[in-house]
Amino acid sequence: MIDRRRLMLAGGAAALAGFGLPLQRASAAGTLRVASLKFGSLSWLLETIRAEGLADKAGVNITVVEVATNQAGPVALLSGEADVIVSDWPWALRQRALGEHVKFAPYSSALGAVMVPPDSPIQKLGDLKGKKLGVAGGAIDKSWLLLRAYSRKELGTDIAQLALPSYGAAPLLTEETRSGRLDAVLNFWTYAARLQGDNYRAIIEMDDVLKALGIAPVPSLVGFIWREETEAKKGTEIATFLSAVEQGNAVLATSDAAWDRIRHLVRPESDAEFAAIKAYYRAGIPTPWTGAETRSAEKLTQVLVDIGGAQLLGSDTQFDPKLFHAAGS
Repeated sequence: MIDRRRLMLAGGAAALAGFGLPLQRASAAGTLRVASLKFGSLSWLLETIRAEGLADKAGVNITVVEVATNQAGPVALLSGEADVIVSDWPWALRQRALGEHVKFAPYSSALGAVMVPPDSPIQKLGDLKGKKLGVAGGAIDKSWLLLRAYSRKELGTDIAQLALPSYGAAPLLTEETRSGRLDAVLNFWTYAARLQGDNYRAIIEMDDVLKALGIAPVPSLVGFIWREETEAKKGTEIATFLSAVEQGNAVLATSDAAWDRIRHLVRPESDAEFAAIKAYYRAGIPTPWTGAETRSAEKLTQVLVDIGGAQLLGSDTQFDPKLFHAAGS
C-alpha cells in the first residue's frame, strides 16, 4: 500500500501542505517513507508500483513524502523526515565524508543533453562560440563540469570561456530557449525529452560525453539514498522496495498502457513529447550496479575533481566504494 503525505521542505524548515495536519511519523513494521517530487519521474514509478499492487504483494507500506524541490529531498533525509530519497551519488559521497553513513542504489541512468532549436545553425559543440548557452543546475552542476572536461579534451578550450553560459532552473531555461533568448541549453533528461518532442535536437548527449572521457560502463548518477542506520532497522523494507522498483520498471519498460495510466503525472504538451519522455525513461532504466560501475564512478569522481569539483564534492572528500549498494548485497 502507498500512503501519501505532502511535505514541503525549504531552507531546512518543514511544513505540511494540504490540511495543515501534523506529519505522522511511520513507525509500524513494514513502512518506508520515500521522498518524491509530486510530478517528478519518481512519482511515475511510485504510481505504477501502487497501481500494479507491487508493494501490497511484497508486504511493504510506502509512505510518499512529497517535496517541493529536488533540494528538499536531501533535507528530508538528513532531518529524518524520509527514509529514502532520490539524489546523486556525488552528493552522497560528500555526505559520507562528512560522517553521514549513507548508501546508494541506482535509480536512473538517463542523462541530459545540449539541445538547440530545430532550425539552429549550431551543429556541434564548437559552434557554441559566442553563443548564449543555458546551463541547468548552476555552475557546479555535474553535467556542466563534465561538459567542460569534454570540451577541454576535444576542443582544447573550456566551453565556459567559449560560450556565454547562463545558469538557472531547468523549467526557466527551457522556456528561455523556446522563446529564442538562449541559443542552446544543457538540460536534465526530462526537459531534454520535452524539447525533443517539440523537434529540438541534441548536438551532444551526456552519455556520449562520459564515454569520450573514458567512463565505461557509464554509471547511473542518480539513485536511491538511505542511511545505514535506517537499513539496520528497515533492511527488509528497503530490499523489498528496491525489488518493487525493479518490477515497476519492468512494467514501464514494456507496457504502453501503464504509461497512459500515468500520463496525468507526466503532463506532456503533445503526443510527440510524451513519446520522447517515454523513450528517455526506458533507455535510462538501469542495470544492476556491479564492481564495474563502482570503478567507473571512481574514475568519474576524479574527472569532477580535476575540473573544479571541489565546490561540489568538498576538498577533503575521498572516494568510498562502500557507498554503493551492489547487486545481491
